[in-house]
Amino acid sequence: MSRFLLGLSLTLAPTLALLHAADEPDRAAIRKKMEKAMGPLPGADRKVPLDAMVGEEVRLDGYSRFKVTFAVEKGDRVPAWLLVPNTATRDKKAPAMLCLHQTITIGKDEPVGLGKQDSKAQALHLVKRGYVCLVPDYPSFGEYKYDFAEAFKRGDYQSGTMKAIWNNMRAVDYLQSLPEVDGERIGVIGHSLGGHNSMFTAAFDERLKVIVSSCGFCSFEKYMKGNLKGWTSDRYMPRIASEFNNDPKKMPFDFADVVRSFAPRAFLAVAPDKDNNFEVSGVKDVIAAAEPAYKALKAQDKLKAIYPDSGHDFPADARKTAYEFIDAQLKK
Repeated sequence: MSRFLLGLSLTLAPTLALLHAADEPDRAAIRKKMEKAMGPLPGADRKVPLDAMVGEEVRLDGYSRFKVTFAVEKGDRVPAWLLVPNTATRDKKAPAMLCLHQTITIGKDEPVGLGKQDSKAQALHLVKRGYVCLVPDYPSFGEYKYDFAEAFKRGDYQSGTMKAIWNNMRAVDYLQSLPEVDGERIGVIGHSLGGHNSMFTAAFDERLKVIVSSCGFCSFEKYMKGNLKGWTSDRYMPRIASEFNNDPKKMPFDFADVVRSFAPRAFLAVAPDKDNNFEVSGVKDVIAAAEPAYKALKAQDKLKAIYPDSGHDFPADARKTAYEFIDAQLKK
């Protein structure tokens, strides 16, 4: 190589490295942006012993279902269902999935098959594929009574979203404590409320190796033509109204940031083309914006989106794709 070419290659190398680095996600910075709308994630000093308690146990076809509660912080216990396949033992540890329910009064009961829609019974489907599944109630759903206003008044949280993130991170602690679970093979899945709850949790908890969101998001700009009021209840992020005037242009983060933070972990978006909650073109915008981060980390195959011909649902073909996607990450 000539001196000129050698010098040119040496000059270009740092530049290319900088370009590569610019596409890699700054996860800490993304979390800080999310916290501007959600309030801060509690510190480790908020943790208490899990003190898990097991109540009802039902033996079913190929698995057992346990009703459990576990402590997430002082004075607060989360009710959940725990599904354990018969194949999972201390000697043959299983992968695990955190399964998060949609906006539905019965909360955790639906993902375990106690609701009316089999399309939302992700935990039931996954335990039959060999996964230990934990299904907690979102605060204020199912058996989980929670006073958001009082929690905000105490200064514990500034949003229901952050409370749910904290609870879900403690749920991952609980899964990792179980002798039947391989703590390095844990993922999360959810539909609608469960879809974005899964994403928000995974942005803060990198122990979640695969994330599946069904009907869970689109860009804020294309959510309800830019009217973010639907995100502002106490269950979600009231600061979107009080601090950012429900205006996408004023938001400190968007879902492209959230998905970028996942790279190089595996993420699948299930985004039906007739979803009247989340505009499908806004999902495509998010995926396109996140692609450079995945390419920078040579993980293009870990970012996937499918667009079923349906409304706000999780149809059978999409579920098949989702479960196979999870298997490919957690059953290697």
